[in-house]
Amino acid sequence: MDTVLQGKTKEVVVGIDHPFVMIGEKINPTGRKKLAAALSEGNLDYVRQLVENQTSWGADVLDINVGVPGLDEVAMMPKVVELVASMTGVPLCLDSGNPAVLAAGLAVTPGKPLVNSVSGEEKRLENVLPIVKDRGAAVIGLTVDDTGIPKTAEERLAVAEKIIERAAKLGIAIEDIIIDPLVLTVSADSTAALVTLETIKLLREKLGVNVNLGASNVSFGLPDRPTINQTFLTLAIQMGATCSITDPAKLGPSVKAVDLLLGKDENSLRYLKYFRLAEKLRAAEAAAGAAKPA
Repeated sequence: MDTVLQGKTKEVVVGIDHPFVMIGEKINPTGRKKLAAALSEGNLDYVRQLVENQTSWGADVLDINVGVPGLDEVAMMPKVVELVASMTGVPLCLDSGNPAVLAAGLAVTPGKPLVNSVSGEEKRLENVLPIVKDRGAAVIGLTVDDTGIPKTAEERLAVAEKIIERAAKLGIAIEDIIIDPLVLTVSADSTAALVTLETIKLLREKLGVNVNLGASNVSFGLPDRPTINQTFLTLAIQMGATCSITDPAKLGPSVKAVDLLLGKDENSLRYLKYFRLAEKLRAAEAAAGAAKPA
């Protein structure tokens, strides 16, 4: 089952038989004071830097979130979307918990975007799915409902089935729904990653849908987070995950290596291209750092 996303000039196919898709996470002010300040000031120069950085490191899709307290997000989302679309042809993923913000952004988004997100919560189903249908977008479905985040893989599967059933009633194809089984931190629950991996397996076996992850959530509160994130993402891809909202600069090498090892990179061409590009980017970053005054 393939989910097709379209940007201004580039098409991206999410599917088990295709290379893993990286959705760049950096245009999101949550936990990023510099971006939050820039958006509050209406200064989008930093957004430009983030777009250039993420696309350089191989982001296939760019997530856009403008959630800053006190900011008029309905007015800001279209501005950021138009800026990003003017800089890159990759598909965009509009990220907001406010349906009005999503609608405003989708109105100016080229191609076929991804919406982040709907859930099994009744209010979200009622308010978000019609927007997705009207725009002809794809959507990420979170396996959480009005009772909270289910503790077992079977319960999360049931929420995914509910989302798909409700979407189908509006005419949204299952191919346009990417399920997120939710990644919780293992520092709070040692079984958290295992439940997510089991959910991915069930989603692939029972529904055949594409699966998205916020992979870095797994390592909150722990040292050497990159190692944990890389290892978890590798396990998740092997289990059937097909895309992730992540930092392409940190997890890109692991993603390309897994694609190579799973036979999704004929003659190692994509891995070699990425490796050479990464060498140049790291050298450029090191040179820029050395040039800064002490």
